[in-house]
Parts: sequence; structure tokens; C-alpha cells
Amino acid sequence: MKRRTFIESSIAAAAVFAARPSWAAASEHEIKNLGLQLYTVRGEMKTDFDGTIAKVAATGYKEVEFAGYFDHSPKDVRAVIDKNGLTAPSAHIPYDVVEKKWPETLDAAHIVGHKYIVCPWLDEKQRNADGWKRAAELFNKAGEASQKAGIQFCYHNHSFEFTPVEGLDGQLAYDFLLTKTDPKFVKMEMDLCWISVAGKDPLSYFNKYPGRFPLVHVKDYVNDPNATSSYAGATGSVEFKGRLADVGKGTIDFKRIFVESDKGGIKHYFVENDDAKTPFEDIKISYDYLSALRF
Repeated sequence: MKRRTFIESSIAAAAVFAARPSWAAASEHEIKNLGLQLYTVRGEMKTDFDGTIAKVAATGYKEVEFAGYFDHSPKDVRAVIDKNGLTAPSAHIPYDVVEKKWPETLDAAHIVGHKYIVCPWLDEKQRNADGWKRAAELFNKAGEASQKAGIQFCYHNHSFEFTPVEGLDGQLAYDFLLTKTDPKFVKMEMDLCWISVAGKDPLSYFNKYPGRFPLVHVKDYVNDPNATSSYAGATGSVEFKGRLADVGKGTIDFKRIFVESDKGGIKHYFVENDDAKTPFEDIKISYDYLSALRF
């Protein structure tokens, strides 16, 4: 009787566990080494490179992702992040640099300590079928070379990758890149805001392309059909209905996404706000929210 009671109790407990929402089973997970994409504080970086890095570290961030070195040598960049107890797992490098100055870029990455190099943007004039095909070919070549150097190549999305492109066999540009590049050589840095703005679900991509997303941009927005916002990038702009927001102050359910981090392959989480009005206050708000988040 004792044995039967034990078995019955075990079965009942298993049923209760299975009925719990998926996030409950992983409620102890947290982001331990939160990062910041330094594009968020680009204005401050221009005028006070060292001081800005120090303030980012003082906020609590442990990692940074560069978007330019602001005329500092790789050696000097490394010295500044080391001084402040930071690491820089990743950097954004423009498409033309990937195309024309790849060997020296890899050399610089080793000095700073990057494990990932990310192409952040495809120029508007190249966003056609031939342009995406050229990009896939270049990314495969760059990714193979970087793999040999011990560095992973990635591509960062905006929202334009999720609009139909004639001549891509019915695929969206984002799916085209994922299917036409070698998974070993080319991975993705998923911008969780822009993919959401485009009306796509990050989890559907985690399910379809597991392990392809080692980096994410943690960025939030407020959906407002009555407001059109435009945020300028290095070679163009992104327009959408709504406005960007500090993480946790917008519409994105980050817990729902992060509970599937293992499936997506996420290793690094970088906060970003393209339009931070008060950058140091904004990065603190996002840091506090994500530091307390359990999933």
C-alpha cells in the first residue's frame, strides 16, 4: 500500500508540474552579465569616451557592444574597458568594412576582445533580390574567415528585412539570409524591438532556426498607430508607428521571449535605445528592470 500511495502521489505531482506555464519551470533564470549597445550613448561617446564607458560600468553593466571606436585605437579601447572591469564581446562593423577591410577588422577584434562581429545594416539601395543575394554570399565568406580566426560573424536586423522582396522565391529577406547562409558561419543578432515592430514573433524564429541567435538587442517600444517615429541609422532611417521606450516601459513581453533563450541560443543581452532622451537615466531604468527580471 505504501508503494502504491507513493506512485500515485508521484504521478499527481508530475501532472501538476506539467500543467504549469513554461516560464514557471525556469523561474530562477536571470541575466547575469547584462550588456549595453553603446550606440545608445553615442553622443556622449563623441565628447567623453573614457567617462562614458566609466558611467556605463558604474550603472552596473558588465558588457558593452561597440558601434565605432570614435578615433580610438583598438589597444586604447581595450585599456579603457579593462580599467572599468568590462568586456566587449561584440562590435558593429559596417557592410563596406566587412567587404573591403575584413582581415584588419579581425585583427582589431582580437585586440579588443570581441568574440562576435556584427553587420548592422544593409543600405537601402541594396535591399533588392540581387542585393540580398550578394549579402548572403559576402556573409558566408566573411563568416568562414572569421570562424578560422575564432570570431563569429552575425547580422543585425531592423524591420525592413520582414517586408516582401520580389525575386527571393517568396521568402522574406530575413528568412532568405537564414536559409542561404551556413549556420556555422553566419548567425543573427536579433533586435527584439524591430522584429516586433514588423509584426513577427521572435519565438517562431527560435523554433524554426534554433541556436542561430547568440546575441539580442533588448529594446522596447510603445505601439501607437497615431504616431509615426523615425530613427536615423548610419546609412538611413527606420520608420514605424509608435515610439521607442526604456526596457520594461513598452509593449514587449521579455519574460515570454527569454524563457526560450536556450532554444534561440542567446548568450549575450544588449540593451539599446536609439532615441534615448536622457541616456544615463534611460540605461539605468533598463538595467534595473532587467536585473530584477526572472524567467
